[in-house]
Amino acid sequence: MVRSDIRSVLGVGPVDVAPLAASAWRAGYDVYAVDYYGDQDLKHSCIASLSLAKQRNGKSCGRLFNNFNPEALLKLAKNLQKNYKIDVALLSSGLDDSPDTLSAVDKLVPILGNHAKLFVKVRDKPNFFMELKRLGVPHPKTAIAQNLGEAKSISTDLGFPLLVKREAGFGGMGIRKASNPRELEGGFRSIHRRSRRVLIQEYVSGTHASASLISIPGKAVTLAVSEQLLGISQLGQREPFGYCGNIVPLSAPTHVIDKCKDVAERVVSYFGLIGSNGVDLVVSQEGTPHVIEINPRFQGTVECVERVLGLNLVEAHVRACLGRTLPPIFKETRNFCTRLVLFAKRRSAAPDLSVLKECRDIPSPGAIVEEGEPLCSIVVEDRSRNAVLKKARQTYRSIYSSLSSVN
Repeated sequence: MVRSDIRSVLGVGPVDVAPLAASAWRAGYDVYAVDYYGDQDLKHSCIASLSLAKQRNGKSCGRLFNNFNPEALLKLAKNLQKNYKIDVALLSSGLDDSPDTLSAVDKLVPILGNHAKLFVKVRDKPNFFMELKRLGVPHPKTAIAQNLGEAKSISTDLGFPLLVKREAGFGGMGIRKASNPRELEGGFRSIHRRSRRVLIQEYVSGTHASASLISIPGKAVTLAVSEQLLGISQLGQREPFGYCGNIVPLSAPTHVIDKCKDVAERVVSYFGLIGSNGVDLVVSQEGTPHVIEINPRFQGTVECVERVLGLNLVEAHVRACLGRTLPPIFKETRNFCTRLVLFAKRRSAAPDLSVLKECRDIPSPGAIVEEGEPLCSIVVEDRSRNAVLKKARQTYRSIYSSLSSVN
């Protein structure tokens, strides 16, 4: 297959499909999509899309982590594939730890990018961190606990503070910080109810960041390093490490950015990943980037990276996967761009957010968004980090003030 053979693409993932679909549409492809929410702007980019949540006036959108089922998403993809000719699939967030579903998608519509075996390779955390150790790449010490006794033994070796995590998951959900044995026990019991194997991980204090890369076999180029925003209560995020968005680029000294790029490119190249990939990092207070995980698919920063670089990410992904060509290295970004994910602070009826040019992931007017669930995203661009956050703050305060609570 060559670039000219691709006419149509299928965006697949429970979340963050709307910015991926918009990028593919801007690149000139016929776009189809399956996701969880089925927001208005996703439908505007697609010839056809199917979603698990049925957004209607007065009807609840449900709760993603309670209601989402990878097999149900696959069924929607099968329904689209029966009715439309679709050339390739593009992966968004949320299926990273569902290799069986990814394999089934690939049989249905060929995945353009990393396939299920590569996902398993980088998402198997104990083996992944073992490989990082062999590479000499800084990372938090991590071990698996299947019971509380093992967790306590590991904590003796790692020391406090530490993080307690689900073995599989996305969006920063189900992560607890433990600063003493009592918090360790509480965090372990909470997470063990949903995950038989629990990650006990050294806590690295510093700035949360992510690198967006395009890669071909043996070589990778970092497009941008961004600041990750986690656990912001003003945005309605109730999870302490829950994903709330990004600021592109990361504000840090040049030598720190260069270290982030170097380590991200080394890791992505080592694992043989292609196309669009993301590497999550924590930059310690001393300026050392520690690798937390790889996201071997498109990231939630798609629109922000595109805006600050003037680049179409889907087109860059296609050229890397099929033409084995990389985009140029960008030395400077045009501006700062932030994407903030807003969560409902109480059970609310969605207003008509389509009137706000900054708004993305737009629910249908009147649809019920449950407390703590994603309400929408906003994307704002300006000349500095402070300016972009000030503008974003004005926008999200306006949105929250327009919400109506429902019983």
